[in-house]
Amino acid sequence: MARASYLEQNSGATFGHKKKVEKITAARTLTNDDSGKVFMLDSAGGAYSITLPTAATGEDGVYYKFIVEEETPTADITIAAGSAIISLVAFDGGNTVGNSTAGAQVSNILVEAASQKGDYLEIMFVAGEYVASGMSSINDGFTTS
Repeated sequence: MARASYLEQNSGATFGHKKKVEKITAARTLTNDDSGKVFMLDSAGGAYSITLPTAATGEDGVYYKFIVEEETPTADITIAAGSAIISLVAFDGGNTVGNSTAGAQVSNILVEAASQKGDYLEIMFVAGEYVASGMSSINDGFTTS
């Protein structure tokens, strides 16, 4: 997409730039075309999975941001990379930095029901795998499998 086209589709009367925000409340498969969106996570309807593009279909530079929207989530939300792997570095409320590359790289990130409103993950696809970073206000707001 040309730079001018990108700016045109995001410009309003005040020429501001807005993020594309979308609420997720149930299972969803993301595509490369969803890149750049901010997804607000709501588990009021129960646990569900968000599936990312596979290692074979992902495109370098594809980026997603996930933010916990609820004050008190009611169920876990799984972000699944399928055949791709995820290298995650996350910082939590106990001043602990977790790093999935210190052990085995993972295929899933779980946004735990214990997570808090405003906790977030940023995930980008590059060179056949995902790299992710996150921040949680509590210990173990995110886990991996």
